[in-house]
Amino acid sequence: MMRQKYSKGFSLIELMVVVAIVGILSAIAYNSYINNVIASKRSEGRAGLTATAASLEKCKSLYGAFDALNCNVPATVTTETNLYSIDTATTRNATTFTLVATAIGSQVRDLDCVTLSLDNTGVKTATGADTTDCW
Repeated sequence: MMRQKYSKGFSLIELMVVVAIVGILSAIAYNSYINNVIASKRSEGRAGLTATAASLEKCKSLYGAFDALNCNVPATVTTETNLYSIDTATTRNATTFTLVATAIGSQVRDLDCVTLSLDNTGVKTATGADTTDCW
């Protein structure tokens, strides 16, 4: 009489299927994670624009103009962790300004919100592939 062998454990094929499934799920999760990190870093650009606008409003209230000589807001401001460069000089005169924050460094991967803009009336705009969630 012959005895049947009972195998214990998993076959190589079963293990390879599990590894493939885990790999696919990891790739999806990683891309989602990276997109969320990029989107969360937009807050630095928004905060930089708001702070620079507040400095310009202070100049206007103290000296009567956004571009007063005594106003020490530089022509270009870089945010705290170097994710955005804010241009203050291109569209600034005595009565109006438009600030433009351009992504730099690792934030250039943000194709949805390439630039963020804020003007003296509080109008917020953005350029990019999908600007619905920029502000």
